[in-house]
Amino acid sequence: MQCEDVANLLPGVGDGSVTLRGSARWHVDRCLRCQTELVQYRKVLRSLRTLRTEFLEPAPGLLADILATIAESGERHAVRQLLSGRRAAYFGGIAAATAAGAAGVVVLASMSRRSRFRVAS
Repeated sequence: MQCEDVANLLPGVGDGSVTLRGSARWHVDRCLRCQTELVQYRKVLRSLRTLRTEFLEPAPGLLADILATIAESGERHAVRQLLSGRRAAYFGGIAAATAAGAAGVVVLASMSRRSRFRVAS
């Protein structure tokens, strides 16, 4: 048996799903190239298991904390929008009142000028 014959079996041997027998086992026991490949497969699988347990499985309660934070930030955003809408309406009301007051002053001033001119004539 040669390396090419055993190459497709090595990933299965690495994860334990395949057991080598006969000439394939004899070849891997004596071939440094196939042994190195088998060790590399096992290292990759070990690294993947470590990644899965460390990074893919969240700590207990982490998901609930994340969802609560998202909900809280969404509520804050809604309150900010509401307040900014009220603030805009408030400033708009002040601007309209100021404009109306200024227009009233102009009207009163022009009326008082007219009445001065009429009295003087």
